Amino acid sequence: MIKELTCICCPMGCALTVEVEGDKVVKVEGNTCKRGADYAVSEITAPTRVVTTTVISVQGRPVPVKTAVPIPKDKIFEVTEKIKSAEVSLPVNVGDVIIEDLYGSPIVVCAKVG
Repeated sequence: MIKELTCICCPMGCALTVEVEGDKVVKVEGNTCKRGADYAVSEITAPTRVVTTTVISVQGRPVPVKTAVPIPKDKIFEVTEKIKSAEVSLPVNVGDVIIEDLYGSPIVVCAKVG
């Protein structure tokens, strides 16, 4: 099976052609650097995303937050629900940890802006 991807590792946005057999990547073409090939393999075998959203503070103001590291793509909705239920009091500074050990992992959710 052939899959077409656009690399998101840099602004070049290389058009990647990925040959997949079963659950294994056999060949990656179109990348101009190794990061593109690594991205293609990761995206096919274990896709991840950084989740960026907001939490409403107890004062009623939205606080932008994001996961400190990418999470498995299949956990996005679960993670978003846990983030939305977090209790946050203002003031919040950039990098403040809002949630620790998200779903039993070492992932934290940090404030994006002050």
